[in-house]
Amino acid sequence: NPHYLPEVSVKITLLNFMITPEGLEDQLLSVVVSTERPDLQQKKDELVVEGAANAKALKDIEDNILTILSGEGNILEDQSAIAALKQSSVKSEEIKVKQNAARETEQEIDTVRQGYKPVAFSTQVLCFCISDLAAIEPTYQYSLKWFTSLFVRSILNSEKASDVAVRMTNLSAHFTLSLYRNICRSLLE
Repeated sequence: NPHYLPEVSVKITLLNFMITPEGLEDQLLSVVVSTERPDLQQKKDELVVEGAANAKALKDIEDNILTILSGEGNILEDQSAIAALKQSSVKSEEIKVKQNAARETEQEIDTVRQGYKPVAFSTQVLCFCISDLAAIEPTYQYSLKWFTSLFVRSILNSEKASDVAVRMTNLSAHFTLSLYRNICRSLLE
């Protein structure tokens, strides 16, 4: 947190690149879901890509319709324009059906992901707790990459369970202990 004189502050723009708690929680949720349920994370990623492609196709259809409508002459007499408008309407309906199906699938995936949300929340809280250690001593600054890799190791090494709630309890306990041990090891006397 640099402090500048007022003369300098009016000449520069300071940007805070610290991740927000919600952003970190979302990132950790993706990490835990992609490790625990890679099929769900892959499906969610595919839905995002498909949604972007559908939005682009709708935009292209709209642009095509606007081009046809802005053309010269009477549109009702131009058979190719009428055919293009009908084709655009059919394609638009197909895309809307795909988007509705994708929305339903995404809701199902999000419902399953909600089971993993408590561990993502508690983990992001721990991350911000250790980031405050830098106020005690600047040496105690830990990278997000290190934190995330420690979290992934805990996901892989913690006790497995078929019930998601039990699994999340095991993961949370394992990660908290692992983080505690790693932080204690790094503290100065």
